[in-house]
Amino acid sequence: MAKAKTGYVCVDCGADYKKWQGQCSHCGQWNTVQEVRLGSSSRSLGSATPTRTGYAGAADGQMQDLSEINLQELPRFSSTIGEFDRVLGGGMVPGSAILIGGHPGAGKSTLLLQVLCQLSQQMPALYITGEESLQQVAMRAQRLNLPTQGLKMLPETSIETIIATAEQMKPKIMVVDSIQVMHLDDIQSAPGSVSQVRECAATLTRFAKQSGTVLLLVGHVTKDGSLAGPKVLEHMIDASLLLEGSEDSRFRTLRGQKNRFGAVNELGVFAMLENGLKEVKNPSSIFLSREQEEAPGSVIMVVWEGTRPLLVEIQALVDESHMANPRRISVGLDNNRMSMLLAVLNKHGGLFTGDQDVFVNVVGGVKVLETSADLALLLAVVSSLRNQPLPMDLVIFGEVGLSGEIRPVPSGQERIREAAKHGFRRAIVPKANMPKSQIEGMQVVGVTKLSEALEAL
Repeated sequence: MAKAKTGYVCVDCGADYKKWQGQCSHCGQWNTVQEVRLGSSSRSLGSATPTRTGYAGAADGQMQDLSEINLQELPRFSSTIGEFDRVLGGGMVPGSAILIGGHPGAGKSTLLLQVLCQLSQQMPALYITGEESLQQVAMRAQRLNLPTQGLKMLPETSIETIIATAEQMKPKIMVVDSIQVMHLDDIQSAPGSVSQVRECAATLTRFAKQSGTVLLLVGHVTKDGSLAGPKVLEHMIDASLLLEGSEDSRFRTLRGQKNRFGAVNELGVFAMLENGLKEVKNPSSIFLSREQEEAPGSVIMVVWEGTRPLLVEIQALVDESHMANPRRISVGLDNNRMSMLLAVLNKHGGLFTGDQDVFVNVVGGVKVLETSADLALLLAVVSSLRNQPLPMDLVIFGEVGLSGEIRPVPSGQERIREAAKHGFRRAIVPKANMPKSQIEGMQVVGVTKLSEALEAL
């Protein structure tokens, strides 16, 4: 009888160990090393015929010269939702494996049910539900007024049964909800463990590559917002998407964290309505719902999300602190970077905030990951500190260096044109991002130092 080999893997960083230990020596996390199944040891290395060969298990993998490879683009097809297609890079690629994560209630199952109900009218589609009953899914489809004719449903958690059913039906697109409840019979650990999640995902991905089926996996997230399960899961799939949204907001953002067929960090915006998730084709309009009166500490910045500019309002509140250590709290921005920028403001702008509490918020729940928000953040802080409102038609962007210089950001001219389309008439930008030709109705001020930006207010 074949003896199964086991090993130990850190679920956070993927480091391998020969035996169990309490702390991972690579990432320093405790209680993250778990036992995994490696395979059978009954075959000899020289005589065994490999069962998994070629590209993702394809049996006809052959060596080719790089110049002889066909560069024809894989035929994509639309998911029927424009914002979903944008995040995927222009549509779904046959044979791709896509992982969608998000907090409970974010709308993962709702979004995928909408996609499959629409696509089932054009092609064979299969929905695997392992967490909900068929009646629950049918009730949701009825509540959302979705077309249900043609969509095949299967309540199953056994990977062997799922693969057998899919080989018989031959669907063009398949959803597995969720990967954490699936299991393989020859693995002894419980569903959701490291070995089960890794082997189940590998088996499903191999089937998708060999059959040309678009595979959509639903994944759980941990309390800190990262995908649950082994880190190797994100390496297996072609695209990793994260659906986010606060409990008190009806808007949801779908962000691409990994995409082999499109741009990374692409952002899609949806609105959660009574009839499901509806795409927001002009996201800037929902983030610019400002008061008609000017308010200190409020300013509009232009950030770049994937392949398009996005206008977002940033608010700052500076108040006298009554604590020994003044508070520095930011929502939607990196808190450490905000502390660094306040030090730059003190050193090169001459404005001391060491005895002030500073609160910064990006309106709409957007998380800004790039450095183009630096200048807008500092000028919003200055506006609140001086209690001096900034003009309603002013837009600001630019990176601030430690020596007080204003650095250019990518796609600067496209950002200015997007602001002009929404009626903004003034802009403070890095001098290197100044438009080559005058934009009608737009007054653009180029700055190279923080002191120049303060004088331009």
